Amino acid sequence: MRGWGTTHPNPMVGALIVEDGVVVAEGWHARSGELHAERNALNALGRRPRDGAVMVVTLEPCSTHGRTGACTDAIINSGIKTVVVGATDPFPSHAGRGFEVMRKAGITVIDGILADACEDLNLIFNHWAVRKSPLLALKTATTLDGRIATRTGESKWITGEDARQDVMRWRRYFPAIASSSGTVLADNPRLTSRSIGFDEWCPVRFVFDRRFRLANHPELNVFSDAFASKTIVVTSSNVGHSAQQDVLAHRGVQVWKFDSGDDAAFFAEFKARCAKIEITGILAEGGSGFMGALLKSRQADYLFQYMAPKILADNESKSVFSGQTVFKLTNAISINELNYSKLGQDLLLRGKLVYP
Repeated sequence: MRGWGTTHPNPMVGALIVEDGVVVAEGWHARSGELHAERNALNALGRRPRDGAVMVVTLEPCSTHGRTGACTDAIINSGIKTVVVGATDPFPSHAGRGFEVMRKAGITVIDGILADACEDLNLIFNHWAVRKSPLLALKTATTLDGRIATRTGESKWITGEDARQDVMRWRRYFPAIASSSGTVLADNPRLTSRSIGFDEWCPVRFVFDRRFRLANHPELNVFSDAFASKTIVVTSSNVGHSAQQDVLAHRGVQVWKFDSGDDAAFFAEFKARCAKIEITGILAEGGSGFMGALLKSRQADYLFQYMAPKILADNESKSVFSGQTVFKLTNAISINELNYSKLGQDLLLRGKLVYP
């Protein structure tokens, strides 16, 4: 997890070398293009492993020769005879190949140890490896009855400090964050990660604004702070050019334009463009209309729902999602591969969205 947010489009991987039950070296993958965890562990050892040494690694070692060479070669050449692995490489063309290469070289491979936890470490990478599309995740903070604000719009704060710090942690993990023009106008968010003990971290910031009404508000944080060049406005292809857009462009703000007729096509085109430039994950935060549109378009892949032990029981309060018409429970959207975390008095439920 030391590579949290810095390895994309590569996975986070950790490796240990164990001799006689004692960890004698460790390594992790820090960022794309640099050495993988297995090679870093071998380099940290600084000598040939002793007889009986074991390597423990969270992900199946790579067996292809990329920028840093195949890790299976490094392991074989080191003389290590036992390798313990957590998750299998999710790439369909690679899955199990590293195991086969090492076994053919006489190495004992024990795989599937803590596999679920090791797979969960790389939500974005796993999705990207299989679908070649960015993981689009929704983040919500709600009361127990699914409300994100009172009838007057008050929403600060539904959840407690522990939950809000966890949001900052996940913002650091995702290469990009997305929000809607309504949320940006109402809250003027920074859309950055501000974790205690760390410098402010800014992912790519997408602001969805089909009418480009935010062009008249260059004072907003996403357009005026030190990270303005990491802001991209996603708008309709029929929006004309304006002097206000020139002001934003001078600050480094980009504009992406797509046909805006159908939500599904609009969001699909957006995800395809992200894929072309290897933006592998997007965390979406916004109001019920924006979140509902992503659900209705079937383009959202994952959900983070923070729930506070509060109940509004007010029909006029703001719901977390909207825009669906459902008559049968069989038509409900489900959540698979659930993970629960307790954060102070709040609860985080997260998992994959499954559409009927």
